[in-house]
Amino acid sequence: QAQLVESGGGLVQAGGSLRLSCVASGGTFSGYHMGWFRQAPGKEREFVAARSWRGFSTYYADSVKGRFTISRDNANNMAYLQMNSLKPEDTAVYYCAATSTMSLIDEPWKHWGQGTQVTVSS
Repeated sequence: QAQLVESGGGLVQAGGSLRLSCVASGGTFSGYHMGWFRQAPGKEREFVAARSWRGFSTYYADSVKGRFTISRDNANNMAYLQMNSLKPEDTAVYYCAATSTMSLIDEPWKHWGQGTQVTVSS
């Protein structure tokens, strides 16, 4: 099974943008759906976005819809989360995940990256 490795987090001012990247190393996640979750201090991990293997289905949390875009480059074993118009409440550790069955809750997602910190200042 491939390992998910995330990058792209950092500190950004409110209204700014970041792009998170997730690469599958040591193999592929061919046929898997990809998603992004986040966990803010003092909060439970929450769903952010997901995209199916072929891209036929895409889902976003209401809190990020219209601001975030999930994409993937299957040929290069990459997934991305483009985050625009960032708000302080977007501050969290962001996790890339993979699942064989699409879900908007985190439990069925069995493959996770290490997380990358996103901090949005006001």
